Amino acid sequence: MALAASAAAALGALAAPAAGQYPGGGPVAPNPCVGPDAAALLCPDLRMAPPREMFTSKGGGKVLLHATNDIRSRGEGPLEVRGTRISKRQMSVRQAIHRRSGEPKLFDTNARLAFYDIPGQGPYWKFHFAALFEVWSLDSAGNRLERVRKGPKVNYCFRDLERTEPSARSPREMVYPACSQDPRKRKRTLGTSVGWSDIYPSTYYQNWINVKGLRGCFDFVLTADPQNNLYENDEANNAGSRRIRLPATKKGDVRGC
Repeated sequence: MALAASAAAALGALAAPAAGQYPGGGPVAPNPCVGPDAAALLCPDLRMAPPREMFTSKGGGKVLLHATNDIRSRGEGPLEVRGTRISKRQMSVRQAIHRRSGEPKLFDTNARLAFYDIPGQGPYWKFHFAALFEVWSLDSAGNRLERVRKGPKVNYCFRDLERTEPSARSPREMVYPACSQDPRKRKRTLGTSVGWSDIYPSTYYQNWINVKGLRGCFDFVLTADPQNNLYENDEANNAGSRRIRLPATKKGDVRGC
């Protein structure tokens, strides 16, 4: 926790890319995973585990709420995207949906891969708007009222990090490796296999929201594919959340409510 606090000032000045930096957002065509051809496809299904390993740290005039996020692949087929270079730090994205009969079918999307800098590590080819951290206020009945804060981190590498739900459809070994740091890449494939997760710890760069000044009970929501750029067989289960009370304790422990 002390390490995160010492880094807070340096991180606090950095924000997510500007809205117009990576064009796109939303599907470009009807979802093939729920249409007439869906039976022939092995569509992915992204889910986000509820935030865990939460704590707060202070620095740079901010109070940062940290959390581990776990983007889970739970569909009939893997989540796979294929990027093609369109500028120095961007790739356009087509989604590869596997078919029951064999080779994947490619679908155009509005998504982008970004060559995104991580301090102390360098840049990686990551999926832009793979996830989003939000804090929502609640009404008297406990329903979400309005978003009061959002986190800066939206770029993630879809990869096979941990096999979190083994099954007959889940490969035993990693299929999709970590993000590339090669600036010369003209094409890049990212993905997460069925039954695997892409997990980022609570201490990871920008895995936080500034919650300074918030008091009361809130819904802490993590969402996979918040811009709905990807095609899935279930678009309604992409968020994981926890009810939390702010501010945290003096030790930075985050309580439920």
